[in-house]
Amino acid sequence: MISRAFVGISGWRYASWRGDFYPRGLPQRSELAYAAERLNSVELNGSFYSLQRPSSYERWHDETPAGFVFAVKGSRFITHMLALRNTDQALANFLASGMLALGPKLGPMLWQLPERLTFDAAVLDAFLGSLPQTTSAAAALARQHDERLDGRAHLDIDADRPIRHALEVRHESFATADAYRIARDHDVALVTADTAGRWPVIRERTAGIRYVRLHGSRELYSSGYTDSELDAWAADIRAWLNDGQDVFAYFDNDARGHAPFDAERLAQRL
Repeated sequence: MISRAFVGISGWRYASWRGDFYPRGLPQRSELAYAAERLNSVELNGSFYSLQRPSSYERWHDETPAGFVFAVKGSRFITHMLALRNTDQALANFLASGMLALGPKLGPMLWQLPERLTFDAAVLDAFLGSLPQTTSAAAALARQHDERLDGRAHLDIDADRPIRHALEVRHESFATADAYRIARDHDVALVTADTAGRWPVIRERTAGIRYVRLHGSRELYSSGYTDSELDAWAADIRAWLNDGQDVFAYFDNDARGHAPFDAERLAQRL
């Protein structure tokens, strides 16, 4: 099977992009479709802040072309508030909230940890072991949702497909052989994140996919990427593709509007 590269942006609704990346006068409701004409993937950010509705996932599915892929960012209630502990109910609610309506456009799930969270082998192993590896397993877990999702859960799948997971760590204690081993045991990709030196850069292969987040090489969330920097990332991605890994790369340097343009420039190199 030929490995594929998916290059996109972390979210797409940014007021400062209107009249810049988005043409002046483009209706806000058309922004996702516009981005999907130029890129083949987007990272869903809203799911990190709150449970979305099935109707939203259905609309996003319908507004994007065949072959487009959404990475879904995991709930911060799970990663930040519960700190990966006692997450069964919250995970069931998250899975029931509608992402299964994306069907073949459901890509990897991203779990972003807070900077304060340190490595605990038992906690990490238990959490990664609880993540569903297929859509049928996700639907089975989703059926355990609580009353808050009554009447607004999506529990159906169009086919049984694999689900991949990626974990973005932000504390240096995770840059260890033990953390790599646990991630590898559960086939979870540890994110390779470019964060202007603030958080660790992990390049260890721990899964069948590679997940990259580009937050800015010089100023976190703000600086754009130079041609030479993009050339280097393109070379890395080609190497990972040649190693048999699908690659998912997202630009999160959105503060000054660089993200969509940098994503287009990287995609062109591939």
